[in-house]
Amino acid sequence: MTAMNRRSLLQATTALGAATLAAGAATPAEAAASATPRRDRPLRVHVVMFDGVEELDFTAPYEVLSASDYFTDRAVEVRYVTLDGPQIVKAAFGTKLRVDHQWAPEEADLLVVPGGGYARREDPGVWAELRRGALPRALAAAARPGLTVSALCTGVMLLSAAGLTKGRPCTTHHRARADLEKQGAVLKNARVVDDGDLVTAGGVTSGLDLALWLVRRELGTDAAIGLEEMLEYEARGTVWTARSSR
Repeated sequence: MTAMNRRSLLQATTALGAATLAAGAATPAEAAASATPRRDRPLRVHVVMFDGVEELDFTAPYEVLSASDYFTDRAVEVRYVTLDGPQIVKAAFGTKLRVDHQWAPEEADLLVVPGGGYARREDPGVWAELRRGALPRALAAAARPGLTVSALCTGVMLLSAAGLTKGRPCTTHHRARADLEKQGAVLKNARVVDDGDLVTAGGVTSGLDLALWLVRRELGTDAAIGLEEMLEYEARGTVWTARSSR
């Protein structure tokens, strides 16, 4: 599919969605996906970091969302944050990253929670954060109107421990899907699952698709297409939204 054809298809899809909403009541996901992007203030994105986090899980959403600023007239502010304040985080494959910002979800419009370390229970990563308990508690307390909480890969298990996925449509890395379902989530066979203020994605590389979907939802179709062209990557897989359950 050429870039021009893809642009026409996505714009037509957006227009169709808006027409559908005009005919009936909107779900939270529908309203979020079709609302006119606010341009009176920046879109504030916080990517949550912890020791053992998977490198691609946090770098892909960070780069996509940061670069989206070039394709919209709305400012986009993306920062890494940690629950324990500024520190050096050591990622799953040894990358060390200085995080300068502390946990402040009240200042965010969008939280992105990466995964990592779920297969290595004794190492730093998601399992260590589950045992410690502080991050799931902080995520549970962060929920409020106007905040979208998103996660990818096994970062979704941190949302599950926070009680944010129970009874709600979501997805995660294929090796954690059974655990997520046992904990009360409604699993969807999709690469990205948008349930309004809760958006989840599958394993590792799906961070690209999660971020592109959030850009499309928050900043518009043209911004998402511009990013795809810049990245030389086309969003792949299915995006499930509440609208698709009708």
